[in-house]
Amino acid sequence: MQENRKIRLGISIGDLNGIGCEVVLKTFEDSRMLDFCTPVIFASNKTISFQKNALGIAIKYHGSHEASKIIEGKINVVNIWKEIPKIEFGKETQEAGKYALKSLQAAVKALKEENIDALVTAPINKNNIQSEDFKFPGHTDYLAQELEGESLMFMVTDTLKVGLLTDHVAVKDAPTAINPILVRTKVRTIEKSLQMDFGIRRPKIALLGINPHSGDNGVIGKEDDEVLKPVIKEMSDLGHLIFGPYSADSFFGSDSYKNFDAVLAAYHDQGLIPFKTLSFGKGVNYTAGLSKVRTSPDHGTAYEIAGKGKADYSSFKEAVFTALQIFKNRTEFKELNENPLQKQKVRR
Repeated sequence: MQENRKIRLGISIGDLNGIGCEVVLKTFEDSRMLDFCTPVIFASNKTISFQKNALGIAIKYHGSHEASKIIEGKINVVNIWKEIPKIEFGKETQEAGKYALKSLQAAVKALKEENIDALVTAPINKNNIQSEDFKFPGHTDYLAQELEGESLMFMVTDTLKVGLLTDHVAVKDAPTAINPILVRTKVRTIEKSLQMDFGIRRPKIALLGINPHSGDNGVIGKEDDEVLKPVIKEMSDLGHLIFGPYSADSFFGSDSYKNFDAVLAAYHDQGLIPFKTLSFGKGVNYTAGLSKVRTSPDHGTAYEIAGKGKADYSSFKEAVFTALQIFKNRTEFKELNENPLQKQKVRR
C-alpha cells in the first residue's frame, strides 16, 4: 500500500428494503469519517439518491463506473446497475435480494482485484438472496468460497471475542459436524487471527462444551469426552493455550470469559446469544481466516423499522473502524514478518 494513502473501504449495500443503506449513509454523514478512510459504496447513484432523500440524510458523494477510478477523500459510489430498482421498505422481495447480490459480487470482485483494501457488508436477507449464484446460508460461506483461507465467524468487541466451531448449521446437525479435524482447524484459525489481526502474541482461548455441563463426564452426552477433550490435550501438549471444555451456561455470567483472549463456541446460539446480550449495538461480525478483511454489523435487515429513519448505526460504524484497524494490524504484521531487519529490532 502506498505510504500515507487512506485505506479504501468497500461497502456492499445489503437488502435495499432493509436498514443497510440507512446505517451506511448515517455513518458517513459525519464528514470526519473521511479522515480515516475512503469509502466505496457498490450500488448506483440513483439508488443512493433515493435512499438519502427518503431518509432525510444530507450527504454528498462522487459517482464512478469503475472501482479503479475512485477519488480519495470523497464518498464514492460505484455504479453497478443503470436501472432503478423498486424499493419497498420493510418488505422481503426477490428484487431486493437480486440487487443485494449484485452489490456483494461487485464488492468482492474489487477486493480480489485490490481496487479496495477491505470490505464491510451491510445486512442481507438470507432467504431472498438465494439464486443460482448464491446458494449459501450467509456471507461467511460465500466469502470462504471466493477468498483464500479457512473462514471463521468471529464476533468481536474490544473486550469480548467469540468464534464458532459451527455457524449457520441446524442445532440438530451441530454435534455430528464437530470432529477433531474441525476443532483443530478452528483453533488454529482463531489463534492466527488473534496474532495477526489483533496483535496478541500468545493468545489464550477457551472452548465451550457441546452438551449441557460439558456432558457431565458422559452422563449428558459423550461428544465432549470423545471429541473435545482429546483435541484440547493434544493441542495443549503442542504448546497451544487452549482450555476447556467449559460449561456454557455459567461461563459468561460468571465473567470467566474475561480470563481469555477469545472464546470458541460449539454452535451459533451458544456463542451469539451471550455475545449480543453483552455487546449488542457495539459488536462486529468479522470473517477471520481469509486472505482479505471483511466485517459487518451484528444485526440484520430490521425490516420492522426500515425507511423510518430510526436505525441505530453504531454497530455499522464499529464494523468500519474494526475493518480499518485489522487491515492496519495485518499490514504491520506482514511487514514485521517479511523484513529481517525489523525482526532483529523486535528481538532486541
